[in-house]
Amino acid sequence: MNPIYKNTLKALSISMLVGAAVSAMAADEIVIGASIPLSGPLAGFGLYQKWGYETAVNDLNKAGGITVDGKKVTVKLVVRDDKTDPNVTASNTETLISRDKAVAMLGSCTPALVNAGALVAERRKVPLVAGCDPLQAFKSVRKWQYAWVMFFDETELATAPFRMMSDLNLQTNKKVVVLADNGPDGTLVGGKIWPETAKAGGYTVVQNTSFPTDSQQFTSMVAEAKSNGADVVLVDAIPPQAIAMRKQMASAGYTPKILVMEKGAEPEFFAQATGKLANGVLVGGYWDPSFPYPGAADLAKRFESETKQTQSQHIADSHAAAQVLLDAIAAAGTTDREKINAAIAKTNKSYVIGPVKFDSFNTSAIPVTVMQWQNGKAVVVWPKDRANGKLLFPLPESK
Repeated sequence: MNPIYKNTLKALSISMLVGAAVSAMAADEIVIGASIPLSGPLAGFGLYQKWGYETAVNDLNKAGGITVDGKKVTVKLVVRDDKTDPNVTASNTETLISRDKAVAMLGSCTPALVNAGALVAERRKVPLVAGCDPLQAFKSVRKWQYAWVMFFDETELATAPFRMMSDLNLQTNKKVVVLADNGPDGTLVGGKIWPETAKAGGYTVVQNTSFPTDSQQFTSMVAEAKSNGADVVLVDAIPPQAIAMRKQMASAGYTPKILVMEKGAEPEFFAQATGKLANGVLVGGYWDPSFPYPGAADLAKRFESETKQTQSQHIADSHAAAQVLLDAIAAAGTTDREKINAAIAKTNKSYVIGPVKFDSFNTSAIPVTVMQWQNGKAVVVWPKDRANGKLLFPLPESK
């Protein structure tokens, strides 16, 4: 036999055996995919998402898996790092669908990343469920059919500090400084919602500065804020920028009475990176283990026991997103993506983040709270019926 032909046959045989093995493995499991930020500026969010997604899938598999076409199968979660880059999110999503054969997807974090992956999933008609994407930023992209988001509404979040100040009768000079990045949610919150809410509440915006999402130098805008003498500073920035800004405010000796740092002050590493400067900083929240939702307290204990880190609310929205998707696959009883998508639309159940029921925009809103860093811990300080701590007011002087 011709040696080249012989080797070709051998290679073909090996390939067929490998293919058979893959097919056999695929027959016992289904794949769902997730592209999340495990590196880059948003890696602090990806850590929590990965744990939340994996925990939901692992729990399901330990309980026996899921019934598809009358047969019990396990679920394989394939996670790819999108490196905090929307282009990589889009590329990963395509790879997870075409190469990894994901029947459905779980989303990334922040509008830029979630929406990038959702657009690919939408084009491929593959269901995608996500948290971590403010609802108006999600809805502004298009009328979605295959992408679903459970998170807070920006208006609810952005108006929360003003409602809190009113409810608690906090006395300020009613001067407001807004410092927001030029990302999708920063533009909406900083450019529109905060100024409109301030005006409606009798506050005066004495400075409104927008900056690129990769800025690290805020000295001049902080100096301007200090010279304006505002008691209320509202910041919308991702963690690296929020950390840099908080330190530069301290260096400038500027201590407003109220400091809100949306997005950036949420993960624990903000508090770790800023130390005592985190004390008193406010950030919008939507979940705490003390909330009366099924599995809330246990989920936080499991995270802290397994990782030796402090829990974050992102473990809850990611865990719930995975559970919603897994429940939909179970309800559909098939890997047919149209049927899975139809099952997601019918979701009406309480999860670890509370009740989930999607509206005509494919969104389910999570009620907003205000959280405050106090001695290294995130404490819910508003509204009163959710609070598990007392507001620290005014913001402590930087030392």
